[in-house]
Amino acid sequence: MQYASGTPGRIFYIRFDHGEDLLAEIEKFAHSHQIASGSINLIGAVSEGSLVSGPHTSDLPPAPIWHELPGIHEFVGAGVIRHGADGIKVHLHASAGRDIRALTGCFRENIRVHIIIEAVIMEFSGFTIQEEYDPQTGLALPVPHQH
Repeated sequence: MQYASGTPGRIFYIRFDHGEDLLAEIEKFAHSHQIASGSINLIGAVSEGSLVSGPHTSDLPPAPIWHELPGIHEFVGAGVIRHGADGIKVHLHASAGRDIRALTGCFRENIRVHIIIEAVIMEFSGFTIQEEYDPQTGLALPVPHQH
């Protein structure tokens, strides 16, 4: 286990609008407001997106199972804002439902807002979370750094 402790920093309410690329907009917002690390909660609807719903096997590195959202879905999610080698990264897990079908997983690409998505970002103060390459998993994993 690894951990860091701190306090809440700034808290933001954001309304993302129809057609916006959700992940790109979160990353732009975090960059422009200098949010080094934080948590995000979201509710609303999406019209498209790609997500990973787990690996095919327990082998490392994992081979992801990809899904595309077929049509407009109600959306609820939670994530973490952290820094990677290329700057700000958003790790977002969410559920998206339409009619009686729901998909849950790690949303990674082309998440388009349908009408609006409301979000609350809580900035972390006293520590940051960095992505660092882990040779055992072959992934960039989060590592907390106390200030």
